[in-house]
Order: sequence, then C-alpha cells, then structure tokens
Amino acid sequence: MTDPHVASYEQDEAGRPSTNLLSRINAVVARFGMYLSVTGLLVIVTIVFYQVFGRYVLNSSPTWTENLALVLILYVTLIGAAVGVRDAGHIGMDSLLVMLPDHVREKIELVIHVLVAVFGVAMAYNGWILGASVGTVKIPNLGLPEVIRYVPLIASGVLIVSFSIEHIIALLRGEEVVPSWN
Repeated sequence: MTDPHVASYEQDEAGRPSTNLLSRINAVVARFGMYLSVTGLLVIVTIVFYQVFGRYVLNSSPTWTENLALVLILYVTLIGAAVGVRDAGHIGMDSLLVMLPDHVREKIELVIHVLVAVFGVAMAYNGWILGASVGTVKIPNLGLPEVIRYVPLIASGVLIVSFSIEHIIALLRGEEVVPSWN
C-alpha cells in the first residue's frame, strides 16, 4: 500500500515532484540517515555476535557489548523512524483518506503533517531536557556520557520537523515529495 501524498517516479498523476531547496537537502539528509541506520544495524549484529561468541566459545563474555548495542539501537531506530516520516515508510491508515475528495484529503494530510511536526518538536525539546539532566553521568562499562543516549532523540525530532515542513510546503504547492531511495 502506498502513501497517497508521496510520489514515486512511476506515479505522475499525483503531482509534480518537489524540487525546492528544502526537498533537495532533505533527500540527501534522509539518504545519509538510512545509510547510517543500516551501518548501525550491521554494527549491532557484529557486536551481538561477538558477545555470543565470547560467552559460549571463549567462556568470557565482554561486558561492554550489551550497553553499546543498546545505545546503537537508539540511533538506528530513531534516525530510521525520522527517515520513515519523510519517505512515508511509517504505518499509516490511508484507506479512508483515499476515498475522500482531493481537497478534503489534502486538508487532512496538512493537519497530519502539522501534528507530526509538533510531535518532532516535543521529541527534540524533551530529549534536550532529559540529556541535560544526565549530562555528567557515565554509562556503565562504556565510560561514555549518558547524554549520548539522548542525541538521537533530539536529532530525530529535528529531522521529523524538517521533513514535515517539507511535506507541508509540497502539499501547499501541489507537489509531491519523492522518496530519497528511488
């Protein structure tokens, strides 16, 4: 099922692709975010494999692997979720939207993107507050500051706001946001 407000190169009837500066920047940022998430996922798999190997083969499980994998999971999921907002890879219930007239559907989509942007602001703000509250605490077995757990929350919130603004501009101009991995 495809999202009706995200264009692909095969769907020209929905509207022309958005080519403004924000769309070009967001496409590059989203693509980089996906590369970062995929690389992080591969690193997580390697770390967990090393942990299992150490535990069952070497009979000496490394102590740092679990904490590092948990930190990396935050980066992978939150950055990947932000990219999903731009490229409509998130779960959506658009069966009702598809049945509505275009002018009503566009207004509802506009409200949805505004609400998603507000959610992104809340993510970034609360991530900042939470990160500041634990800035001096260290993660056990890693020695890294606890604040690194909140960096992806802040970054994801900022990206979600930027991607939502891109969708809002595209809707107002009658354009479509082209997914970054086409």
